[in-house]
Amino acid sequence: MSEVKTGDTVRIHYVGTLADGTRFDSSQGRDPLEFVVGSGQIIPGLDKAMPGMSAGDKKTVNVPANEAYGEADPNARQSVPRDQIPADIPLEVGRQLQVQTQDGRVVAVMVVDLNDEAVVLDANHPLAGQNLTFAIELVSIN
Repeated sequence: MSEVKTGDTVRIHYVGTLADGTRFDSSQGRDPLEFVVGSGQIIPGLDKAMPGMSAGDKKTVNVPANEAYGEADPNARQSVPRDQIPADIPLEVGRQLQVQTQDGRVVAVMVVDLNDEAVVLDANHPLAGQNLTFAIELVSIN
């Protein structure tokens, strides 16, 4: 039976949970996730867990924040005067928006706080700073 090595294309089923057990993502009901091991297509901590596995193997992988979506960067939060946001954009905590930076890049942000004067936008990945756990099953190696 062959084992996964860097460069192999693999397909996995997975369930991702936070430290408190909350499920944040799963491949259940979908096609398995397909990626090339070692290519940077998935978070590093999960990628590193693949070599040595064989089709049909199952395991639980604990991924620290620095090998997942990184630590939350306080500099990625910005307070914007409310009058600088177009009135037709609905604002509420938890709403995802896209903003354009001064150099023309489009960045996804989340509204994390707001009041009559300002809106606080956070450009961190929603899972930044979180340690993650994945229950994975290796479906196939190509």
